[in-house]
Amino acid sequence: MASIDELPLKYRLFTRTYSWRKIDPVPFTPLRKPLAESRVGLVTSAGLSMPDDAPFDSSIKGGDWSLRVIADDADLGSLFESQKSDAWDHGALESDRNIALPIDRLHELAGERRIGSVNRRHLSFMGSLTAPGRLIQQSAPEAAELFLADQVDVALLVPV
Repeated sequence: MASIDELPLKYRLFTRTYSWRKIDPVPFTPLRKPLAESRVGLVTSAGLSMPDDAPFDSSIKGGDWSLRVIADDADLGSLFESQKSDAWDHGALESDRNIALPIDRLHELAGERRIGSVNRRHLSFMGSLTAPGRLIQQSAPEAAELFLADQVDVALLVPV
C-alpha cells in the first residue's frame, strides 16, 4: 500500500482537501450464527459488470452510483472493468479478477466448510465516488434488499 507521499500531486491534494464523511456510530450488525453456517456475498468497488450489462458511466460528475449484479457462476475473465480511477495500477485486476471479486476463494472456503455457502449473486459498484449521496440513498438500499432476499448472512466488502 502506498503512503500519501508516494501518490501523484493531484491525489495528495485531493486527499488533504476532500470533505470526508464522518459516520458515528458506524453501523454494525453482529453475526447471528457461526461463519461455517453463513451464506456469504461479495461487494466490490472495482466497477465490474457482466458482458451483457451496460458499463458504469464514467462521465457522471461525482461518479456513477448504480450497481451491477454479478452471477456467482460468471466467467470472471469475461467481466468488463470500467473503474474510472487512475490512482492505482489496473494490471493485476486485468490478470486476475479474483483480486477484486474473490469468487474462487469463496468457493474454496465453502469447500473447506469455513463458510456455509456462497451466494448466487454478488454486487459491483464503481469506486472513487466523490459524491456518494445517491449511492447512499438509492443503490445501497437496493443492494441490501437483494442480499436480504437471498438470505445473505455476511457481505464481504472488497474495496479497490
